[in-house]
Amino acid sequence: MRLAEQFAQGCAELGLRVPAGTQRKLLDYLALIAKWNRVHNLTAVRESAKMVNAHLLDCLAVAPHLEARTVLDVGSGAGLPGIPLALMWPQARVTLLDSSHKKAAFLRQAVIELGLDNAEVVCERVETWQPQREFDLVISRALSDLPEFLKLAGRLCATRGTVAAMKGVYPHEELAQLPREFRLQGVVPLQVPRLRAERHLVLLNPQR
Repeated sequence: MRLAEQFAQGCAELGLRVPAGTQRKLLDYLALIAKWNRVHNLTAVRESAKMVNAHLLDCLAVAPHLEARTVLDVGSGAGLPGIPLALMWPQARVTLLDSSHKKAAFLRQAVIELGLDNAEVVCERVETWQPQREFDLVISRALSDLPEFLKLAGRLCATRGTVAAMKGVYPHEELAQLPREFRLQGVVPLQVPRLRAERHLVLLNPQR
């Protein structure tokens, strides 16, 4: 199965309506990751067919459960999930935050090549970064455990916003250690096509 067919089928299984032009850009993004992976270690998964499921569909699986005008992807790395969300949500402003200069360089190149006018890259440590605004959605893909993630990035979430943590297995122990400043909205089990691994999306709201 060609990558385009594999990706289109995966989007359909997720119940996502992804315009053909957006699908092409998402696959272009995957090709850019593969190109940079030859020199820089951006992701552990290197086969394009596996990246479709492990990266693109894994990130897009959260989209139906989220809504935001301003998005912060903390520890963005190769741009996951920030770049797929920016492509899916052209009306949203997406900030890709990573402290690695190498990864920030890749992110800037991806933003240019994909024509992402709604995305910006910030190369800063999350614990010391002082933006001039808060965000509707603060999201991270396996950056750290929940208490640490909230300690580092929770302050950047707007009062009526959402903190979203992409997790593998259900994080029982982490949920038991949530700080009182955040309320658990819910934990959504995700089914990623052809990915033989558990996935959960933890949703939290600030209590200020």
